[in-house]
Amino acid sequence: MTINDMDFKQLLKQQLPALIQEDVEVRDLLVRAISSYFAGSLETESHFDLVLGEIRRDREEQSRKWDENKRELELDRQEQARKWDENKRELELDRQEQARKWDEQTGKWNENRQEFDRVIAAIDRMSRKHDIAISGLGSRWGLCSESSFRNGLKAILEESFGVEVLNIVEYDDQGIVFGRPDQVELDLIIRNGELIICEIKSSVSKADLYTFYRKVDFYQQQHQRQATRKIVISPMVHPSANSIASKLGIEIYSSSEDVSAELPPSPSL
Repeated sequence: MTINDMDFKQLLKQQLPALIQEDVEVRDLLVRAISSYFAGSLETESHFDLVLGEIRRDREEQSRKWDENKRELELDRQEQARKWDENKRELELDRQEQARKWDEQTGKWNENRQEFDRVIAAIDRMSRKHDIAISGLGSRWGLCSESSFRNGLKAILEESFGVEVLNIVEYDDQGIVFGRPDQVELDLIIRNGELIICEIKSSVSKADLYTFYRKVDFYQQQHQRQATRKIVISPMVHPSANSIASKLGIEIYSSSEDVSAELPPSPSL
C-alpha cells in the first residue's frame, strides 16, 4: 500500500504533536531541522534584554535630564525671585528717598513761601505807611503852598498894583456850599470897585470847581454883589475840569503869569 504526499502530510500533522511529546529523538530531530529557520530562545532573550536595557537606559537618561532641567529651572526661578525681591527693595528704598526729598523740598517751599508772605506783608505795611505819610506830607505841603502863594500874591498886588486883597471866612448856616452848615473861605481881590473872587489850590478837579462856584454864589447872595471875575489858580488841573470851568464862567490859570489884566466878557450860564 503506497502513501502519497497528501496522506503523509495529513498523517504527520496528526501524529507529530504526540511524537514531540513522547519521543525525545523526534523532538531533537525536529529542533535541529528548524533551528536554521528560527533564532534560538537564548539569542532571542538576549536580544530582547538588550532592547529593554537600551530603553531603560534611555528612560533613565531622559529622567536624569528632566530632573537636571527641573533643578536648573528651579534655580533660575529662585534667582529671578531673588532679583525681583532685590529690585523691589531698591525701588522701595528709592521711593522712600524720593518721598523724603519731596517732603524736604516741600518744607523748604513752605518756608520760602511763608518768608515771601512775610516780606510781602512787610512791604505792604511799609507801602501803606509811606502812602499815609506821603499823603499827609502832600496835604501839609499843599496847605503850606497855598498859604505861601496867597501871602506872596497879596503882597505883590497890594504893594505893586494898589489893589486890596482880602481872605474872608464866613459861616454858611444854610448849607448852600457843602450841603450842611460849615465855614466858607474865599480870597477877594478888589480893584477900582471891581470884585474878583479867587481860589488858590494845590490841585483842582471838577468837584473843586463846582464847590468854588457854590462859594461864589453864596458870597454874592450874602452881600448882594456880583463878582466881575471868578479865578482859580492851581499848578495841577485835571483835564476834565477845563470844560466845566468854561461852562461855569470860571477862569483857570496854572501860573500867576497867565492871569490877564483885561476883563473877559461875562459868560452866560
